Amino acid sequence: MEQQVKNILESLLYYQPDKPLFYTGLAFWLAFTAFVGLYAFIYRKNRLRNSYLLAISWFIYYRMNGAFLLLLLFSCLANYGFARIIGQTQRKKLWLVLSVSFNLLLLGYFKYAYFFTETANQLFNTELQVVNWLGWCLNQVVAGFADTHTILLPIGISFYTFQAISYLVDVFTKKVEAVRNPLDFSFYLSFFPQLVAGPIVRAASFIPQLYQQYRLTKAEFGHAVYLITKGMFKKLVIADFLALNYIDRVFDAPLSFSGLENLLAVYAYSIQIYCDFSGYTDIAIGLALMLGFKIPVNFNAPYQATSLTDFWHRWHISLSLWLKDYLYIPLGGNRQGIANTYLNLMVTMILGGLWHGANLRFLIWGAIHGAGLVVEKIIRKLFPAGSKNARWKKAVAIFLTFQLVSFAWIFFRANNQMGIAQFFYQLSHHFTPQVSADGLQAYAPTIGIFLLGLILIWFPWQWKEQIRGRFIRLALAWQIIAVVIILLIISQVAQSALQPFIYFRF
Repeated sequence: MEQQVKNILESLLYYQPDKPLFYTGLAFWLAFTAFVGLYAFIYRKNRLRNSYLLAISWFIYYRMNGAFLLLLLFSCLANYGFARIIGQTQRKKLWLVLSVSFNLLLLGYFKYAYFFTETANQLFNTELQVVNWLGWCLNQVVAGFADTHTILLPIGISFYTFQAISYLVDVFTKKVEAVRNPLDFSFYLSFFPQLVAGPIVRAASFIPQLYQQYRLTKAEFGHAVYLITKGMFKKLVIADFLALNYIDRVFDAPLSFSGLENLLAVYAYSIQIYCDFSGYTDIAIGLALMLGFKIPVNFNAPYQATSLTDFWHRWHISLSLWLKDYLYIPLGGNRQGIANTYLNLMVTMILGGLWHGANLRFLIWGAIHGAGLVVEKIIRKLFPAGSKNARWKKAVAIFLTFQLVSFAWIFFRANNQMGIAQFFYQLSHHFTPQVSADGLQAYAPTIGIFLLGLILIWFPWQWKEQIRGRFIRLALAWQIIAVVIILLIISQVAQSALQPFIYFRF
């Protein structure tokens, strides 16, 4: 018994690469319960509350990412200093350029070092190798601590880097003042619910909350519980089940499955990535709300969009707004003529694809969305829509948008260029599957979860709001019963091994 308790404590306190502290795991919820127990004694004192939550955020990040906590601390310190200088100096533009360049170089080193090195070697016939300078620095303290020839991607670096850049630009444009307390700024950049996969939170909406008194109404508590439970269900029951039992198998070996099975895997991936990413966001918003903070909605029924423009108003909203405000508009937006508008759209979406990873597949994914947005604008100019659209037109628009978005996901999800070629080969040469009755029976659970996912993504928004409202209005006892039932369902369907959220890798 004593050894078991020791093992549990070690699993909670020490970084274990094979057992990270994911938000869907039992270890996290045990730790979170303990954190909240102490939080109940300090939440009324803002400075103590914020310092405590900052320490917890850093601890949770350490449990997820080990020594990369040092990189997060470095980013907090550097961007705090940059913002203070931008807020006080007369050479604001110079310091803005320096600070943004610093963040992009840091992100580029960890995310694109292999891409740039391989490209340079191919172009100039060199034999350059990447060097893990962070590992080298750690080795000066503890010999042999890290492999200096391998660069690992820190979880969440894309998100907290973009968040830092938005803060620096907002300080430059005087939308916000530079935060005076380094701990307060660090809290803004490190707040654990949204640290590793967003949403990308703007300083103007979050930092003022640091100085407000804690407030959590019964309705807000019910909403938080609802969001967390819904997020866990979407991630563990739908996303993970489809991934492990069907999607991963097909994309790992497209030639082993018929064209129809490949096509269904694409639609299943559309469901998986939505349930995975929006499930994380639901949990993040719920956790933040319980702790007294509000972070923005990141998804709004994206597969009910009637166009690609509408899709990007609903999908990963915080990134869409970031790309618009800090890339598309600075490039010129739609202020420099039609040709430049289309060019700016293409550049923005291609760079948005590159943000997901240094790979041609992501560039193609971004280019498909950019080209689709340009075509939409051209069609709207040639054929202005009427004031009212028939329901069947809306249904057709939703269907066609879903097809285009799903088509683009092929390039996003495929393991490599060969996998893409094999997918289209099967689609054009071996479309009809040869499935026996036993084979269909084996597919039955996957088909059931797939259909459940389709219902979820196309469930009418008004009905979803009614369900949410009814849950919030339930008495606490009935809320507990409902949550227990959902958790029992999750325990029966969830996979044995915890699966990381898809956007952890970005």
